Amino acid sequence: MRIAQVSPLYESVPPKLYGGTERVVHNITEELVARGHEVTLFASGDSVSSANHVAACKNALRLDADCIDPFVHHFTLMEMVEKQSRNFDIIHSHIDYLYFPIMRRSKNNYLTTLHGRLDIPELKPLYNEYREIPLVSISDSQRKPVPFSNWKGTVYHGLPLEMYDFNKKGGEYLVFVGRVSPEKRVDRAIEIAKKAEVQIRIAAKVDKADKDYFDSKIKHLLEHPLVDFIGEVGEKEKEELLGNALGLIYPIDWPEPFGLAMIESMACGTPVVAYSCGSVPEVVDHGKTGFVVNSQKDAVDAVKKLKGLDRKICRDTFEKRFSVERMVDDYLMIYESVINRINQDSLNTVKDTFSA
Repeated sequence: MRIAQVSPLYESVPPKLYGGTERVVHNITEELVARGHEVTLFASGDSVSSANHVAACKNALRLDADCIDPFVHHFTLMEMVEKQSRNFDIIHSHIDYLYFPIMRRSKNNYLTTLHGRLDIPELKPLYNEYREIPLVSISDSQRKPVPFSNWKGTVYHGLPLEMYDFNKKGGEYLVFVGRVSPEKRVDRAIEIAKKAEVQIRIAAKVDKADKDYFDSKIKHLLEHPLVDFIGEVGEKEKEELLGNALGLIYPIDWPEPFGLAMIESMACGTPVVAYSCGSVPEVVDHGKTGFVVNSQKDAVDAVKKLKGLDRKICRDTFEKRFSVERMVDDYLMIYESVINRINQDSLNTVKDTFSA
């Protein structure tokens, strides 16, 4: 199959530091290539891929000090894809709704995986307008605000089995991985660690948009002796942090679309303590791969139970439910269904024309 993967340009593929969506695009692309498919990756110029790589900008935009308007580069990206569109059996977009106007007017086969939250009020009329666009959700909970959309399936994220080593022992500290932002609630993570009297290591980036929040709400919390703020880390450092941890603290306060950090943690054998928001109950098996909680007290109690969980079950669950092989199997089935449906619709149109 000839497949185009269209990545956001904010991070390289794979990302050098933080970048969940771009990591997923990389995993899909590499697995498709390994299976013999002809894949073209449209991404930033500093990306590294086994696929045919088309650079839509020189460097990933988030770390590019010269980038003022990232949307300019994304519009250029779409034009680059369209100029080659006849070379593909399907174009798989990961750039949210930006592509919708082009998709509506094109005869090509398209699929869009949505990686973000959909509960923002302005999005409902937009998705209502473009309700024919084929979409994939990354959790069942993600699609709830727009159930009327043309959902082709839910595909949970997956990682290569060899990406993270299983650590059967773990350690004595808690870890927080992700972004410092109001919805990720690193402040909750710190309070839980303090109440449980357990050290917490925080590996998180601070975006420009969250700098004021970090300075005013979080920075002073990092002075506590139980808190070790590491900052943004790469994959190798993340593996060591997760594998050697007692547990991952995931105290979110928003409808999490998926939560890649949770399966990264499970891949290392490290259980998760997460608040019951968004995808969390779909990803964490309560009492087996971690605990799904609804309050600080529940979270503190869960931390005290982490040593009683079998870390091998965490790893086994990751291998069974969240491998890159399973993810790509799911996508290939959806690709086929989209292609066959479009082809059938075209055939029906021809038949109707001749019948008339």
